[in-house]
Amino acid sequence: MNIKQFKYSSDNFAYLVYGKEYAVAIDPGAVDEILAFTRKNNLTIRYVTNTHTHYDHTLGNDSLVHKTNAEFIDCRSLKHNSRIIVDQEDLLVYKTPGHMEDCLTFHTGNILITGDTLFNGTVGTCFSGDMASFLASIRFLMSFPPATLIYAGHDYVKEAMAFARSIENDNPEIARYMEKYDPAHVVTSLADEFKANPFLRFNDPSMISIMEARGLPTKTELDRWNSLMDLY
Repeated sequence: MNIKQFKYSSDNFAYLVYGKEYAVAIDPGAVDEILAFTRKNNLTIRYVTNTHTHYDHTLGNDSLVHKTNAEFIDCRSLKHNSRIIVDQEDLLVYKTPGHMEDCLTFHTGNILITGDTLFNGTVGTCFSGDMASFLASIRFLMSFPPATLIYAGHDYVKEAMAFARSIENDNPEIARYMEKYDPAHVVTSLADEFKANPFLRFNDPSMISIMEARGLPTKTELDRWNSLMDLY
């Protein structure tokens, strides 16, 4: 399957996952742009759904459903390892709570649509208050192959790398990460994230040393995760 990214508001992303005829719209805030793309490419939107229920991600739902007669799938009804069929191919759904309890990640081929769980260069705020579940979700996403592509819910790359630099000023991968950054198409590999995203580096010896030098707890993974989130 294919993916098309649409920016809306100041930094939100909507996505269209599509085959030869049919598509799924995810977090469809860019309604007009999505409709123009589907008309140009002779696609029919079969489903509309979301990575989670924060309003900035759901604001396009009603309009797009009304204009296309697509079926709306409430993300809260989807279970871990659910499947949405698009042109006889599977769009897999994983529960990745942490930012919110209802957060989902969508998976097709070597692509993950991670919403506000894992951003390019950072992670979401833990509004759920469940730090252990958030860490478990991040560890689950980290288990995918390094070549996996990360499509997130917002473009926070500049701010994320400024924060990463404030922690690891001598990490050369941060500059390389920024060299790849294209605001017109924001995507990174999981390998890129392992090198520059501090929130995926909680087991790296250099990161542990930095946290210890700041007097932060590092004994367990959850300690290190909490320490990084406290710095955020």
